[in-house]
Formats: sequence, structure tokens, C-alpha cells
Amino acid sequence: MSKKYFYAVVAVLFLVVGCGKKKKEVEQATQPAEPAFVFIEGFTQGTIYHIVYEHPQGKNIKPAIEKELERFNNSLSTYIPTSTISKVNQNLSIEVDTLFERCFQRGKEISKATNGAFDMTVMPLVNAWGFGFKNKENITRTLVDSLQQTVGWQKVNIENRQVVKQDTATMLDASAIAKGYGVDVIAMLLDRYGCKNFMVEIGGEVSVKGKNKKGKLWRIGINQPKDNAPIKSELQAVVELNNQALATSGNYRNFYIEGGKKFAHTIDPQTGYPVQHSLLSATVVAADCMTADAYATSFMVMGMEKAKRIVKNSGELEAFFIYADDKGEYKTWISEGLKKQLKEL
Repeated sequence: MSKKYFYAVVAVLFLVVGCGKKKKEVEQATQPAEPAFVFIEGFTQGTIYHIVYEHPQGKNIKPAIEKELERFNNSLSTYIPTSTISKVNQNLSIEVDTLFERCFQRGKEISKATNGAFDMTVMPLVNAWGFGFKNKENITRTLVDSLQQTVGWQKVNIENRQVVKQDTATMLDASAIAKGYGVDVIAMLLDRYGCKNFMVEIGGEVSVKGKNKKGKLWRIGINQPKDNAPIKSELQAVVELNNQALATSGNYRNFYIEGGKKFAHTIDPQTGYPVQHSLLSATVVAADCMTADAYATSFMVMGMEKAKRIVKNSGELEAFFIYADDKGEYKTWISEGLKKQLKEL
């Protein structure tokens, strides 16, 4: 074989091998990546969020999630002076956005269903008592009576996308429903990105879809209601969720004692005073987290017996209550539909 012919053959072989290699690389590059679970966390609504999801292409979509959370806060955060809810509280004439309107309307539905135990207009009373009841020494019956004139979910409506108040002093606070609604908003975002398996948690409120990395249903822990317990306290129970949402409200970390009685951090909109009863923690499971969040708060206001009746008659709610008996010992109540999903520890 002549050198000229040999070199020509070698050149062709290199060309064929090179083209084959490039073709293989191109094919690999155009094929979607294997789905993989992504974990992200961050800060929103004054608390921490944790999200685990399986994206079809294994993408990290945290920028999109952060943008959606920013949009949400710009609608419903009372800590942002330019948010929609802040402008409503300032009595500015504005058209409310879709996030605000959906939250407001669902809030009114739950207010009606709970006979006012849930009420987004309770804000003036909450402000008067102060965080942790730091202003309780200044509270008088006269002050409470005066503030209650502005409180009442029936006193405010939306007409033509504008909030209409009977009293301009009425103010709205979405804090008892916003974390749950924020969870739903992010869950819907993940749905739009094609995620079939995920867990979204904001400040303890949770929504799940599909299964976890091990191919099993998502399992969510419920803390023991210990007074002044650390944030990461011992678990009382674990709930297995199947495309459901969960929210917990408790009176055991923020309270004061006066006259030998324990007064919790939850304000009863109908009395204007902190609630006092045996219910320590209310966990609600529902189809969406906004509903679970609002009902969990409502149950802490109304107490266990009324809450049990609502759960039994709702057809859409399941609940797990932790309460103290006459001796101060922990007792629990589990709704019938939740018994197969919940395991006490």
C-alpha cells in the first residue's frame, strides 16, 4: 500500500469516527435529561419555605418560584406599603388583582361557614393587643367595644374589582390564610412546569402531589404542643398525604397567664379578646392549603367541640386535634377519614 493511499484511508477513518462521535454527542444533547428531584429553600412571608420537586428535565426553577412569591407578597403582604392589601387598608381607590380577589372571596366563604370564627377584618384588634400581647395592659372594654365596630366580614365586599367598606376604619389581614394560599400558588406553578411529584412547605403549611424520591407517599410530621418548645420539637404524629394539603395552628408557643388562666395568641373576632379553651393544636387536611390554613385558625378560635362538628359535617375536611384534659394531660382526636393516614408516635 502506498503512503499516499494509506494516509487517505486514515483520513477517511478519522472523518467517519469523528462524525460518528459528533453525531452521538448531538443526539445526547438533544435528549431530555433524566428527571431528578430538586430541593430549594428560601425566605418569604416572614418565614422559611422548603420545596422539593421532580422536574421533567431536572431543572432548578427557583428564579420562577421566587418571582411568583414576590408577586404574591406584592398582593397580600401587610408589611409591604405598596401591596394591594396595604392600599386597600389605606382606602386608596384601586382595582384589586386576581390573587387578592381569590383570597378575599375564599376567606368570606370560610367566615360564613365558621360563623365568623375566621375573619380577615380582625386586624384592628390584633394590632391593639400587639404581638405577644405586649399591649395587653392598655386594653379596656371600652377600647375593644370601639374597635369591634370596625370588625366583621359582612362589612366589606368586592364590587367591580374594588373593595367596598361600610366603615373606612375596617382593615384586612390575610395572615391566617396567606401562607396556605402561597403554598397553593407555588403548587400551581409547579403544575404548569409539568412537575408530577412535589412537596411545597411555607412556615409549616404543606401541599403535596404524587410521591417522594423513594416512590412513596409524602409523610408530614406534626409537633407536640409543648409550651415554649423549640421550633424543632418532638413529633406527636405523622400524616401520609395523597395529593392533599395540610395546615396546623397552635396556641402553645404564644400565650400569657393571668389569674391562673392561660390566654392564647388567637383573638376571637366576636369577643375581641384572646381565646381560652383546651384545644392546643389543630391540624387540618384538605384539598387545598388555603382552605386547610383558614380552617385550622378557625378551629383554634371556636374550640374543639364546635370544630369537631364542622369537620364531621363538611365532607371536605379531615382533622387531628391535640387538647388538654382536666388534669392538663395531652389527649388527641382524629377524624374518621384521617385514621388510615395518620400514625401517632
